[in-house]
Amino acid sequence: MATHLKEGQKAPAFSGKDQNGNKISLAQYKGKKLALYFYPQDFTPTCTVQACNLRDHFSVLKQHGIEVVGVSPDDAQKHKKFEERNNLPFPLIADTEHTILEKYGVWGEKQMFGHKYMGVHRTTFLIDEQGRIKKIILKPKTKQHAEEIIAGFQN
Repeated sequence: MATHLKEGQKAPAFSGKDQNGNKISLAQYKGKKLALYFYPQDFTPTCTVQACNLRDHFSVLKQHGIEVVGVSPDDAQKHKKFEERNNLPFPLIADTEHTILEKYGVWGEKQMFGHKYMGVHRTTFLIDEQGRIKKIILKPKTKQHAEEIIAGFQN
């Protein structure tokens, strides 16, 4: 399943609370580049690798003027523990109701070992200064994700 959204269209407006109880919305990032990344779950091996890659290259992303926001269906308390354990420097939105996940078309049926279930399709949306989707990274390379994001904004 791929998202219904297309590159070049306006990114859907969203707002949610992060791990510190702060309200985060797309409107706050007007005039900035935003890497909005959706991931399945805090503390899973692949999600941790992805978050730590973004943390390790956060200063380089900032040098390129790129902001980072993560979104998963986990609650704020779990996000807070994930942030603290991995020393993450960016907000993680707790989308327990799947509102943002569904707006961005990343919540859907998945399959593992022949078992079907509902979950998050790991996807990153690169949103430009005008709030348009510049690039959609389906199945990001978690160990090189910061590189993919920088390259995506340069093309």
